[in-house]
Amino acid sequence: MTLQTPQVLGPGEGEHWHFLNTLQTLLVGGDDTDGAMTALEFEARRGFGPPLHSHDLEDELFRVLAGEVRFVSGDVEAVVGEGATVFLPKQRPHQFQVLSPTARVFQVTTPAQFDDFVRTLGEPAEAPGLPEPTEVDGERVAQVCAQFQIQVLGPPPPPLD
Repeated sequence: MTLQTPQVLGPGEGEHWHFLNTLQTLLVGGDDTDGAMTALEFEARRGFGPPLHSHDLEDELFRVLAGEVRFVSGDVEAVVGEGATVFLPKQRPHQFQVLSPTARVFQVTTPAQFDDFVRTLGEPAEAPGLPEPTEVDGERVAQVCAQFQIQVLGPPPPPLD
């Protein structure tokens, strides 16, 4: 056990990554918390959503800061907006999709490793801002997911009209 150091980050601070056509800003990671959690903020465009998946190890907590997002896990489906909180337990299939033009979401995963997942699959961003959309390599995504004990169980959500 080591002593953790308190941190204070101002607006726009953190480690910025372009990840699957989103901006992921890593705020607190495994190295900061002795592996206890990852905290990040992500921004995504309308239609973004990961494939149906489950995490073997991580619970996820989402707080919608701006925009509208649909979350689905089993029989639970909810369209939520600013101020909503969603908990997705490990080992339960789930997915989400941004419904508004953009959305900003604060996310905590526990235990930590999601920060390393973002670093492995993403590209460092010189400054905050959404990347230009590019084609996502689904095979590469599935390979990296498997490396981090994330099971890809189905396709991403269908495109929005």
